[in-house]
Amino acid sequence: MKRFEDLRVWQEARIMARVTREVVAGFGRRRDLVDQMERAANSVSANIAEGSSRGSDADFRRYLRYARSSCDELRSHLYEASDSALVEAPLRDELFHRLESTGKMLTVLIRVLGRGT
Repeated sequence: MKRFEDLRVWQEARIMARVTREVVAGFGRRRDLVDQMERAANSVSANIAEGSSRGSDADFRRYLRYARSSCDELRSHLYEASDSALVEAPLRDELFHRLESTGKMLTVLIRVLGRGT
């Protein structure tokens, strides 16, 4: 198994978390939403890292599913922020793009690991 730092999906998840921090920087009055979005974003890379060290493809897949769920959670929060006019279009669109890209990479990796069983 590769080191998690070498996985492209983990690297993308880190960028997604950075973009999330940029997005929530202006939320001020919505500290609850800031906390939820930051936790979801950080959970993606953390679950990839934790799962990669579990020692089996089945365990890794389970943690990749957790990471994928966190992407979906973050996407839902981003819709809420957008509906509340808390985020401007360029940053919102970049984060939506990052979420889609990271989610697709996770889905592919989950499928690839599932073929080995």
